[in-house]
Amino acid sequence: MDTLFSGGAQPPLEAPRVLGRETEWLMTRYSARGQRLRPPEITGLMKTALDNPELLSLAAGFTDTESLPAGPVSRIVQDLTERQGPPEHLQYGTNQGRPGLRRLLSHRLEEWDGCRRDSMHPDRIFITNGSQQGLALASEVLCDAGDIVLVEQPTYFVYLDVARSLGLDLRPLPTDPGSGKLDPQALTSLLANLRTEGESERLKAVYLVSYFSNPSSRSMSREDKAILAEALQEAKLTPVILEDAAYRDLYFHTSPTAPSVLSLPEYEPFPRLYFGTLTKPFATGLKVGYACSSDEELRDRILYLKGAHDFGTANFNQAVLEVALQSGELDAHLGGLRDRYRCKMKVLHAALRNEGLPEAGWAWEEPEGGLYLWLQAPPGVDTAMGSPFWAAALDAGVLYVPGDLCFPTPTDTCFVRLSFGVLQEEGLQEAARRFGEAARAVVRG
Repeated sequence: MDTLFSGGAQPPLEAPRVLGRETEWLMTRYSARGQRLRPPEITGLMKTALDNPELLSLAAGFTDTESLPAGPVSRIVQDLTERQGPPEHLQYGTNQGRPGLRRLLSHRLEEWDGCRRDSMHPDRIFITNGSQQGLALASEVLCDAGDIVLVEQPTYFVYLDVARSLGLDLRPLPTDPGSGKLDPQALTSLLANLRTEGESERLKAVYLVSYFSNPSSRSMSREDKAILAEALQEAKLTPVILEDAAYRDLYFHTSPTAPSVLSLPEYEPFPRLYFGTLTKPFATGLKVGYACSSDEELRDRILYLKGAHDFGTANFNQAVLEVALQSGELDAHLGGLRDRYRCKMKVLHAALRNEGLPEAGWAWEEPEGGLYLWLQAPPGVDTAMGSPFWAAALDAGVLYVPGDLCFPTPTDTCFVRLSFGVLQEEGLQEAARRFGEAARAVVRG
């Protein structure tokens, strides 16, 4: 199997040895992290799609291209270019981000959580090149190789790539496989074991994808958030809480009721970082995310590293989104986008049911937001890359994300993530037909 898909251990990369031992001094010597780096799993999936243009992809977590706000962005850009005075939006911006945009984001957080907290103050917010950059910077500032991060299972597989590149020890939070809810008893045992095994000092962070999670589209309840905080306090552990809220805006009917960790009283003893994005609810190509830190020193240290990386997120893109928020263009667009994704989810959900997948033993929940369906295969069906089902799907002309990529220890190979973000309704129906064809082929085989 191509190493692009394997994800297994590979030797360090180095320059070719042209003449033998006497030229070993020509070898490129990488850092420990440089040697750990591998192509992200998403790279392999994208290569598969590009190598076969006839494939219909239910894999990419891209947003709906046809719905991208070309008209609003055009009006905003025209407004910016026609303003009187120097075009400051075309100049370098600050490392922390535009003050006006941070004020608007602070108000947005207060509205979502229904309260005002110091942790939501504009000074605690910094702007990033998408929320992914914030997650990577925070992990690098907090963790050394060998440090422990607790993650949900399943969780966002691109973050798992980041964590593995840092050499982190990823431990799954114990959950009920059916409901996705935390198992309080098992959680207490897990945290107690960290103490008895002398590993508590290495526990640096807990990573949560709290709203319409990628990949499962589930949201974490207020009750589960409280259970986690109380269990950590009982164990006298205070890791940094990393809350990834990239999909919080993308609900279909009503916004999720659980407040963020920024405002829940159970989380007051913990340093907290909340990560959001303005790209999924508006225009992904603008790549503007943000983070909000309850801890000023943590914010500053991340900004020190960020400044060394990029000298500040693109100021023009921030200016566009500042106007989009201030003018109401973003929320107007978002209202239509929610309807669009709800309809597309319904199309894919119905098409898979029409293919007879539930009768064949496939199971999934109908989500209330997000971009994904999370399917569990029948017993005995392996959905991992290179499996018979993977091959059958490629033969049928459809691509998916194997669910085992979304687990910190990839032992669960019976799940599939399907995205309804990119394809239009006709394409979703055809992709579902091909997926059903693959499912039937594996049963026949």
